[in-house]
Amino acid sequence: MIFLTVGTQFPFDRLVKAVDRAAGTNGFDENIVAQIGESSYCPQNFEAATALEKAVFDRYFNEADSVISHAGMGTITMALDQRKPLLVMPRLKKYGEVVNDHQLAIAKKFEQLGYLLVAYNAEDVPDKMKQLKSFVPEMRQPCPDVVAARIATFLNDLSRLGR
Repeated sequence: MIFLTVGTQFPFDRLVKAVDRAAGTNGFDENIVAQIGESSYCPQNFEAATALEKAVFDRYFNEADSVISHAGMGTITMALDQRKPLLVMPRLKKYGEVVNDHQLAIAKKFEQLGYLLVAYNAEDVPDKMKQLKSFVPEMRQPCPDVVAARIATFLNDLSRLGR
């Protein structure tokens, strides 16, 4: 089963439509369960809910073979923690989906690290959904010392600017 989630704050019709089209193609045989927010689009090829209670959301996430989502850090972190194959499509400023393109930057970096697959536009979704079946995300290695060093550098830079 594939779990499609677009987060809880805004709908993401561009992603929902792309997944729906891919799910409607010949040969697609995966069950999709979706949480799509207050979408103006009604999927034809899978069942979708506007919102899910946390326990239900967690159950679908845990049971899913793979996940499709926007490039939000909450979903990315959950997928990495559970080693779930993840396909993301970043929300983009040019479509009014976010105020800046931070999700694009996040998606590119995590793709470089081998943690997830990225569909940069709706046309990429069908092929990326096929790749998702065999995709194995790289194991994330926590680096608290590196993070602490970066924070220390940042704070030192701030203190020098304040003088």
